Amino acid sequence: MLLVLLVMIVVVALLVGVHWYVWRRLVRDVTLPGGLARRIGTVAAVALPVLSVAALVSGRAGAPFWLQQAVAWPGYLWLAVLLYVTLALLVGELVRPVLRRVLRKREAAPVAAPEPEAVAVGVPRAAGPEGGALLTEEEAPGEAPAAGATPTGDFSRRLFVSRVVGGAAAAAAVGTVGYGTYGVLRGPSIKRVTVPLAKLPRAVHGYRIAVVSDIHLGPTLGRAHTERIVHAINSTQPDLIAVVGDLVDGTVENLGPAAEPLARLRARHGSFFVTGNHEYFSGADAWVDHVRELGLHPLRNARVEIDGFDLAGVDDVAGESEGQGPDFVRALGDRDRSRAAVLLAHQPVVIHDAVEHGVDLQLSGHTHGGQLWPGNLIADRANPTLAGLERYGDTQLYVSRGAGAWGPPVRVGAPSDITVVQLASKRA
Repeated sequence: MLLVLLVMIVVVALLVGVHWYVWRRLVRDVTLPGGLARRIGTVAAVALPVLSVAALVSGRAGAPFWLQQAVAWPGYLWLAVLLYVTLALLVGELVRPVLRRVLRKREAAPVAAPEPEAVAVGVPRAAGPEGGALLTEEEAPGEAPAAGATPTGDFSRRLFVSRVVGGAAAAAAVGTVGYGTYGVLRGPSIKRVTVPLAKLPRAVHGYRIAVVSDIHLGPTLGRAHTERIVHAINSTQPDLIAVVGDLVDGTVENLGPAAEPLARLRARHGSFFVTGNHEYFSGADAWVDHVRELGLHPLRNARVEIDGFDLAGVDDVAGESEGQGPDFVRALGDRDRSRAAVLLAHQPVVIHDAVEHGVDLQLSGHTHGGQLWPGNLIADRANPTLAGLERYGDTQLYVSRGAGAWGPPVRVGAPSDITVVQLASKRA
């Protein structure tokens, strides 16, 4: 408990520090004291993180679904913008001194003397255009001018540089997040991967499994998102459909209508479902019952025989907190190992159990491919495979980047996908 409290304190302190830094660079450094722009910017710097916290905790707190939806879009999108505007501003710290130095040299360059008739007579050199004192670099190194003073010298240079760097950082962050949001809302792309299996009979050569994971229906991605995914899957005309976890972020009561289009999934040998960690945050048993009503076949530590191979599925490791979790003995213990085995398991981390139980191919999701760069660097360390196909001994592991997004409905550097895995017989 003490460790959790310390982690929470560190996280809160980090968020406060990052928001202060962003406020300083995007509000304080680019506006004048007491101005409307500074007041609006300061209010936004307080309201946006409050919305982000509300978006993160409203679902767990049991808030009405309409309230979850109201805070989710601005709250989650701000978290994505905050990430990229912070990174851009940090890069801008390298640009600031260079740009100031260039401007200082330009100002110090000799200029031609004005014609005699253009010289004003009787105007004190220390007077500003409205009678105020004219500030010099020594009098105001980077500070806002006092009332009645004219901003010149180092202050005007710093203000110009801050506005250029801050504006560029904000534009880069908003553009990145906007494009990443568009990528999620337009729907996942279709990938095709061929996986040769030594034990697969020649008659099953070319068998196609449509793999979709991490749909993440919730307050930001709803029924229209499901319809896009169902249409994309059906367009591939698969032999079998595998939904490998993290279908939802919310209860059946709130998200049941959003999941209804799944009833229109079509495949020769049906659609199968295994739980992900987010199902256990959302009522896993209720969702298993609901997807069964929609025509999907849940595989909860169970196995079915398909023409030419065994299809097994295990519960997610998050279920261990509820006395469930993966049970490889139940799912695979008594099977005929001369037959090829395909395992549906949400998290790639169970690959070593799959190897031990003679699985030929494991299909997983969970990683999102990192979702938001540079999150891929963290996700790659936490999972044996971040995305794509890799071999572990005699077992192959394919990890999908997923069809949706958790938290911010944004993907950067990790586009969403649905993968058609075509099984190939080495005997063919």
